[in-house]
Amino acid sequence: MQAARELLAVRTPLDAELMVSDMIGAWWGRRVRGGDVEQVLGEGLVDYAAKAGTPASLTLLICLAYLGNARQGAKAEGAALAMMESGVARPGWADRVGAVKPAGCYVSRDAYGDEDTVICTFAYRWNDSEQPIDRHALVMVVDYNMNGMARDAWVSSHVDKLLEQARAEAAGNPLLLFEEIAPEQARALLESAMKATREPKTPPPVSDSYSAYHAFARSRLKALPPGRKRPAPLHIEAPYSRERRAMLAAEFLASDAAEHLSDPSAASRCADHIIDYGCEQDFNRPLRVSPTKCRTFLLDWLPRKVMLSVAEQEAMPHALSAWVRFAAARTQLPEQGLKATLDAVWEAIGKFPEAYRDPTSFGLDRPLLERLLPDGDLSALARRAFAFPYLQGTHNGIDLDRLDPADQADRRTLLEIDHGGAIDQEHLAWHEEIATRLWDGDPPQLWEAAQRLLDLGHDRHDVLHVLIEIAERIGGDPEELAAALDDIADIPDEI
Repeated sequence: MQAARELLAVRTPLDAELMVSDMIGAWWGRRVRGGDVEQVLGEGLVDYAAKAGTPASLTLLICLAYLGNARQGAKAEGAALAMMESGVARPGWADRVGAVKPAGCYVSRDAYGDEDTVICTFAYRWNDSEQPIDRHALVMVVDYNMNGMARDAWVSSHVDKLLEQARAEAAGNPLLLFEEIAPEQARALLESAMKATREPKTPPPVSDSYSAYHAFARSRLKALPPGRKRPAPLHIEAPYSRERRAMLAAEFLASDAAEHLSDPSAASRCADHIIDYGCEQDFNRPLRVSPTKCRTFLLDWLPRKVMLSVAEQEAMPHALSAWVRFAAARTQLPEQGLKATLDAVWEAIGKFPEAYRDPTSFGLDRPLLERLLPDGDLSALARRAFAFPYLQGTHNGIDLDRLDPADQADRRTLLEIDHGGAIDQEHLAWHEEIATRLWDGDPPQLWEAAQRLLDLGHDRHDVLHVLIEIAERIGGDPEELAAALDDIADIPDEI
């Protein structure tokens, strides 16, 4: 409220909107225990401003009505109207908050497809002379190597200079393209990108300025037309069926780019992983190659997600460089881009053996790994081993090495052995429910909560009982279950 007094001194609605957006950004992406931060702080600020009843608090409420989320906006609008009816004064520009018209949208994209820089220009409603007032541009960077998230945002009032500079950079660089796009296309792209940014539960890797402009950007996008039929964002391509993926792999293996690969069987499996990564992590774009994408695939995604055989570990770097040549020819990547991508692959090859630790080095033999990871999802190893700790040896004449934790009947047998056989069947069913969710990683917050409690030194069975208590209390609502798991900071005394 003290900061809101400065709103009375600004001269334009744009300055006020940017100031309040920065204020809202102070808590964006943060967490508070026992509630949603937007409700506790955002709606709490609206309630506090409504009680203050001052010109500064009214001006703040007018801005929050436009910049806040749906609940904050509705509450702020109602409180502001009540204060205006009671005669509280407000600045002359307050009636123009958010009253903007879009004036053109543009995108600067690199030839690799790594990122788009989207420029959306606006002006406040034309005056009597039909001249735009306070033109400004919202600039957002969309990073496709980070799940298509909005990574950066800022606002510029030098619109003509900004556009001229973007055109000049594209004209002098064969790896850049600058073009105008339809406003509804820009809205679809940026709304998708902002959704991807807020999905992670940990703070997303955004620029320092993103939080300050987040509320402003969210509100400005609503001024862009959605279109009668909502267009797909520019990066979305049609899904690849399993048959289409297999055909693409066959085309690669038969190409000149792959002729030097000495182990066709390992190369085929490597190609499957490359294609799966492009389809599932890169918006159905397996043929898109870039230095950043290849480094991320080789040094980050593979070591976390895929169980490779020794032959695949040896073949992967060579298969990836062959794939780069094959894909670049198909997508007509400029020679300069192909060379830079190959250089990045060969630089990463030296780091790959260190980045990729063979799962057998964890002290688990390969048959056991294959039972825990029938789908090859290396990221599932820890949570599945937590769910089923007894998979080797014998128990009461039962050979545990022959039991399959992916099989429902064997899964229940393993859980009975885990409890020494003495367990109520209803309680066993709940253990089976949690074990199944951990096996599938659904929801991901379940394993995240378990790890937090284990890190605090709690016993495995106590942790499982906390997870059961929450799942039993919440029921089948996935969003409520995820939220409840997010709030777990320790085991309650009554558990």
